Amino acid sequence: MHTNNASKNILTKVVFLIPPKVHLLDINGPAHIFYEAKEMGLEVELHFVSMTRESESISSAGLAFSNLEEYSNLSLNENDYILIPGANPSVLIPDNLNKNYQSFFKWLQNQNNKNVNICSICTGIFFLAAAHILRNISCTTHWRYLNLLTETYPEVTVETNRLFVKDQNIYSSAGVTSGIDLALYIIEEIADTSIVAQIAQEVVYPLRRDEHDPQLNIYLQYRNHLDNRILTVQDFLIKNLSTSSTIEDLAQQANMSSRNLTRLFKQKTGVTIHEYITKLRIEKSLHLLSEGHKIDVVAAACGLKSSNQLRNLLKKQKGVLPSTLKNKLS
Repeated sequence: MHTNNASKNILTKVVFLIPPKVHLLDINGPAHIFYEAKEMGLEVELHFVSMTRESESISSAGLAFSNLEEYSNLSLNENDYILIPGANPSVLIPDNLNKNYQSFFKWLQNQNNKNVNICSICTGIFFLAAAHILRNISCTTHWRYLNLLTETYPEVTVETNRLFVKDQNIYSSAGVTSGIDLALYIIEEIADTSIVAQIAQEVVYPLRRDEHDPQLNIYLQYRNHLDNRILTVQDFLIKNLSTSSTIEDLAQQANMSSRNLTRLFKQKTGVTIHEYITKLRIEKSLHLLSEGHKIDVVAAACGLKSSNQLRNLLKKQKGVLPSTLKNKLS
């Protein structure tokens, strides 16, 4: 159950630690979300802090952060949050971390012992791992660095294809825009759902994803191949989901026989055409339903003949459906 710190007028410190060569969107996206929350009256106090003794840090894009606070001057408690964004991979080399951040790691361990909430964005998780505060903790990171995290820190429990993970007082996220999702999730914890909706609307953020959502949605998945014919069919299906396309229609798009398309599609993507269409329908229907569209309208937009057909399709996904949609489909 979420506590409502805003209604209790409890001040929450949100500390953004800025590593050298920080990725801008990892820091700027969540920071702006908390700025909007503060503008709307949430009792948060923002701090931008150096992870070294320097008061300036240069981002990976070359933009400089100056007048940063020193981490050792902060006094935090379990109501507060530390956010550590990702950085250029050169910063994350174990020898570099062990050489340059021992004082910071001791400070971070002390915050963890005080049960301060510690959150990583993207490759920021490597700082937590190097500080040895992830024992018996599940976490995640950007999909590109999952294997590297596991290989470098085999004692860490890594969750794959997760948007973000919360385990005790440790939060970790996949990176880039998922840092925004994590920030909204934290605001819901310290305030309530209504302010989250207002903030998302203010920054024109279409849909706050849940911690169990995959990092890569269906529009990005199954496309890591170089066959333009199959990519053409995938694009056609995405753009024409509301219409019923036969295998012959799709084969014509790819300029090949139906039999060859069926074989090649599975070979290149790892799923059948039917499975791919089903995944497209699930993704689109969940998005449209979350926006408040009527179920019969959503069914038609997904190329289904009836709302019952959509209900039957989504009921098979109940394990990952948000509770609001479960009620809608019951």
